[in-house]
Amino acid sequence: MLDATQSEGVERATTNALFNGNKLKLGIFGLNCNNGCAMTTAPEGYFLDWEITKKVAQAADNAGFEVLVPVSRWKGLGGANNFNGRNFETYTWAAGLAALTKNITLTTTSHVQVTHPIFAAKQAATIDHISGGRYALNIVCGWFGPEIEMFGQTFLDHEDRYDYTEEWFDIVKGLWTGGDNDSFTYNGKYFQIDDCLALPKPLQRPYPAVINAGGSERGRNFIASQCDVGYIVITDHNNLDATRKQVADYRELAARKYNREVQVWTHAYVIQRDTEAEAKAYLDRITGEYGNDVAADTAAKFLGLSSEIMPAEAWQTFKTHLKAGYGGYGIVGSEAQVAEKLEELSDVGLDGVAVHWVDYDEGLGRFNEVTLPKLEAVGLRAPFKG
Repeated sequence: MLDATQSEGVERATTNALFNGNKLKLGIFGLNCNNGCAMTTAPEGYFLDWEITKKVAQAADNAGFEVLVPVSRWKGLGGANNFNGRNFETYTWAAGLAALTKNITLTTTSHVQVTHPIFAAKQAATIDHISGGRYALNIVCGWFGPEIEMFGQTFLDHEDRYDYTEEWFDIVKGLWTGGDNDSFTYNGKYFQIDDCLALPKPLQRPYPAVINAGGSERGRNFIASQCDVGYIVITDHNNLDATRKQVADYRELAARKYNREVQVWTHAYVIQRDTEAEAKAYLDRITGEYGNDVAADTAAKFLGLSSEIMPAEAWQTFKTHLKAGYGGYGIVGSEAQVAEKLEELSDVGLDGVAVHWVDYDEGLGRFNEVTLPKLEAVGLRAPFKG
C-alpha cells in the first residue's frame, strides 16, 4: 500500500497527456456549452446534454486527443438561442468526465472573481485524484462584465484583473505545494488568508498544468512566468508568418525573462466537407443565414471591438470568425485541406490546436476517421495505442 508521499507525488509528464511527445497536440474546446463555440441558430447546432457530452468526450479519449478545454460561461450572450446560456459548470463537468475517461486531460476554466482560491485549489486536487493526474487549470481573468456582476462583484479594469489573478494563483499554488502540516497565510490587496490548509495535495508534481489565454503585454508575462500553456488568437488568417512571430515571441519572452518553457496553442473551428466549395457554402450558411448577430455583437462589445475602430471589410471578416467559432482560426475545406491546414499551424511553431465544430458528434467522427490518419502519416502524431 502506498503511503501519502508516494501516492501524491507523481511526475506530471507521466500522467498528463499535455506533456506527451506528439509534435501537434489536439484538444476539444467548448464541449460544455450549448452551441459550443458557434454563434449560430442552425438546427444541427450542438444541443448540450450529458449523454452527448459523454459520448464526444469518450470518443476523443479513445482517439488520443490530449485535452478537453471548457468555456466558463455564467450568462448567455443573447440572440434567438441565448448563445452559451445553457452550460455545465466546469469543475463538476470535469470531475464527471474524469471518472469516465482513461487518457485525456480534463480542464476546468475558472473565472478568478467568482471562484475563491481555497475552493478552487480543493476542487482541482479532487479532480486530479479522480483522474489519476490528468487535470489542468485554465485561469480566466474575465471579459464579460455582466456575468461577473451576477455574483455581486465589481468588474475590474484590465490591470486590476491581473493583480487579482496573480494573488489568486499565489494562493492556489501555495495550497497545492505546501507541506501536509504547513498552514498557509496570505496578506494581499484582495485576499487575506490565515492559517489555511488543504489536503490532499494534487497528485501531479510540481503541480497540475496551468493554462491562460492572455494576449496583452501583462497577459503574455503572466503566461511566460506562471503557465505551462498559452493560447493565442490568430488575428490574420491569411498571414501565418505573423503567427510564426507571435509564437516565437511567447517562447522568447519565457526563456529570456523567466528561464522557462511554455507550450503555445490556438483554437480553431473546423468545417470539413467533401470539397472546399461545399465547406465554404456551409460556413456562409451558419454565419449568414443562421448567424447569431446579437451574440456576436455582444461578444465584440465586451472584447472592446466594434465596426467603428475596424475597417469595414476587416470587421465583417472578424464577425464571420466570431460567429463560426469564437474568433478561432478557420479550418475550412476538404479532408485533405483540413489536414494540410493543421500541418501549417504546426509548421509555424504551435504545439497544439483545440478544435470545435457546429456538430461535435458528426465533426469528431469525420475528423477521427480521415484527419487523424493523415496527421500520423506526416509524423505530427503517433498512432494512439490507448
